[in-house]
Amino acid sequence: MTLPRLDNRRARALFLDRHALAEAPAGPGRGEDLARLIERLGFVQIDSVNTLARAHDMILFARRPAYRPKHLTRLYADGGLFEHWTHDAAVIPMRFHPHWQLRFARDAAHLPARWRNWHKHDFEAELESVLSHIRENGACGSGDLGGDGPKNSGGWWNWHPSKTALEFLWRSGALTVTGREGFQKRYDLTERVIGADLLEKPPEAAHSIDWFCNGALDRLGFATSGEIAAFWATVTPDEAKAWVARETEAGRIVPAVVDCADGSDRKVILRPEVLEEEPPEPTRRLRVLSPFDPALRDRARAQRLFGFHYRIEIFVPAEKRTYGYYVFPLLEGDRLVGRVDMKADREADMLRVTALWPERGVGWGKGRHARFEAELERVTRFAGVSTITFEDGWLREPK
Repeated sequence: MTLPRLDNRRARALFLDRHALAEAPAGPGRGEDLARLIERLGFVQIDSVNTLARAHDMILFARRPAYRPKHLTRLYADGGLFEHWTHDAAVIPMRFHPHWQLRFARDAAHLPARWRNWHKHDFEAELESVLSHIRENGACGSGDLGGDGPKNSGGWWNWHPSKTALEFLWRSGALTVTGREGFQKRYDLTERVIGADLLEKPPEAAHSIDWFCNGALDRLGFATSGEIAAFWATVTPDEAKAWVARETEAGRIVPAVVDCADGSDRKVILRPEVLEEEPPEPTRRLRVLSPFDPALRDRARAQRLFGFHYRIEIFVPAEKRTYGYYVFPLLEGDRLVGRVDMKADREADMLRVTALWPERGVGWGKGRHARFEAELERVTRFAGVSTITFEDGWLREPK
């Protein structure tokens, strides 16, 4: 049987549309508009690196240039979001909370043995005392629990027992993050933070598995079972395969083939109506993306679909880096046209552009440079600095 096919151009347009990157970036970027955007994406990953702005803020800014970090803080404070884990820490629409009961139960079952081996201490002996402290004193951070404050915590790789207990109680659902001071989480009892209507009748596991799989496919447009499992990182690969088999038998999804950027084929599944969909032509607006943007999070998929090879080099010694410490991809239309090494130097009140590498086959003429400079002006305002400086030799040869 000949499978239906999505050519590479159409697949990229569909994928970008699903990730809110096809339309011109516009909108208030706060309140209901921001809540709808996060629900459309499913979640937004949180990351602490602040070379230009934090990853979650960059993700939202790329789609809503009017967005500012205070708008996310307000949405959080108003109860529109909660923070938990997908493939990493993320902010998630509050109405999704009931389905995280499945994640809480799985983390409660799987984390103790892993963390005992990792941290080499008995954090479980601290669980009740940490809960009692919060019950009696209200929301707290790790710095409120004796000697386990930020100065003594040793970083994420060396948590002390009460810090580990806090994280476990959060991951297993007994505690909820109420916000952050700096980048330090504050935790309170879940029943004091999450509405009773979201806690009283958790869905059956099978219902949540269906919800996770459907939600992943809807946000990806087309996928393999492995990509469906990886989207929320809660459903197992075997559960995703079983879901695909059931939905295929019911006719709600069908197999198809996507043309990859290198000319190879990739077998995927999608909803039949996607084959009739005409995705919008992606905007020609050039924009800076976070390395953690949801469209780029799966590096292998980004390379297959866009021909864009990207790796974070934060932990690579400087002399061994191919590009730089924290390099931002550049999206224009349906192409990733380059990457830029830049940093907001707030002490000097300027954006420092160290280097830009166009992708192979991408010219850097006056028109593209004008679009790049227009985006830098927007990024400069967002980062809270006033001027832009280009280092000597900033425009590099493609690698």
